[in-house]
Amino acid sequence: MSGNAATPFVLLEALARLKDGLLNVEAIHVLLLGHDRVDPLARPEMEGHFRHNSFFVGPADREAVQTGRADYLPIFLSEIPRLLRKEMPIDVALLHTSLPDEHGFLSLGAECVSTLAAIESARVIVAQVNERMPRTLGNTFVHFSRVARIVEVSEDLLELRPEPPGPVEEKIGRFVADLVEDGATLQAGIGGIPDAVLKQLRDRKDLGAHTEMVSDGMMDLMNAGVITGARKSIHRGKVVATFLLGSKRLYDFSNNNPAFEIHPVDHTNDPFTISQNPKMIAINSAIEVDLTGQVCSDSIGYQIYSGFGGQLDFIRGAARSEGGRPIIALPSTARSEGLSRIVPALREGAGVVTTRGDVHYVITEYGVAYLHGKNLRERAQALIGIAHPKFRADLERAYAQRFASR
Repeated sequence: MSGNAATPFVLLEALARLKDGLLNVEAIHVLLLGHDRVDPLARPEMEGHFRHNSFFVGPADREAVQTGRADYLPIFLSEIPRLLRKEMPIDVALLHTSLPDEHGFLSLGAECVSTLAAIESARVIVAQVNERMPRTLGNTFVHFSRVARIVEVSEDLLELRPEPPGPVEEKIGRFVADLVEDGATLQAGIGGIPDAVLKQLRDRKDLGAHTEMVSDGMMDLMNAGVITGARKSIHRGKVVATFLLGSKRLYDFSNNNPAFEIHPVDHTNDPFTISQNPKMIAINSAIEVDLTGQVCSDSIGYQIYSGFGGQLDFIRGAARSEGGRPIIALPSTARSEGLSRIVPALREGAGVVTTRGDVHYVITEYGVAYLHGKNLRERAQALIGIAHPKFRADLERAYAQRFASR
């Protein structure tokens, strides 16, 4: 089923009402936002009837995954379409689309990701057709003749309204923005740090966007004439993404707007495609980073919190870009400064999403650590330098125990 702002919750609510006649149905999806209304299939009473198999865990299904009522499938986002085509055939694809145009084509609108691959794989296609879904351009279209059933709705899309960045995010945003030159191409995702970065870029010229997600912040830079795409090598002049997530203003702005090209994720997130844009800036976050540069982004110990997403796709693409800069940006602490996110070693059960060999820049509110080409001792020293001051002594002791001469 479609996810993000295109979650077809009218269809999901209908399925939930039919639960007594359905057993052991596997629900496959990417990020689902919200709670019961958006994801009724994750309610406790659905156990035995529906079981989520999530490519990216979010607020709607996190509790179900952590308590064992749902599953998490770790995978790079760019590889999901191939998985659906070759290894995980779909019985039914549940879509959320725009109205058909005069030629009978439905647009996937706010989210493409792996939906076209599901359409190719599925035996039956059911579309929730929404007059309020934007008609986005690019590789987003399916002809109505491919669809077995259509359910017409008129509902606003799910909106993401993040809180304004706080002081920590603002400091991190300034450090990241200092690495963004005129003519660079951006990838940024959800959260206070990407929003803070985008706000710092109003004085740049001819930025491009080749990203997994488009937010309100990118739209604002487009309207300000900062994001033009004029210096991109591919899709010049276009904002390329695989989904939109933001306000109604963003969805209205994207409707029939030729400045946008929405493509499946195996195109947008292909590291080779990403790398063709010079000065590619990939901005991603983490839960914790150890002193050797290993990055955990999907779990808190054994507890799955999110997913791989496109982090490594864009980190590797930016690393191969001429003048590119792959960035991991995170606050130095969690739990109201009670816990350091720069750690001697990842906690037991934590997964490595981005390997120490892939990491270039790590940024906190205390500065920038450049790790590429550095040995383990040099990496540890650089990371201690951007940790919160109250945890540096503990990190220095861990460093001495690990790296001191014996």
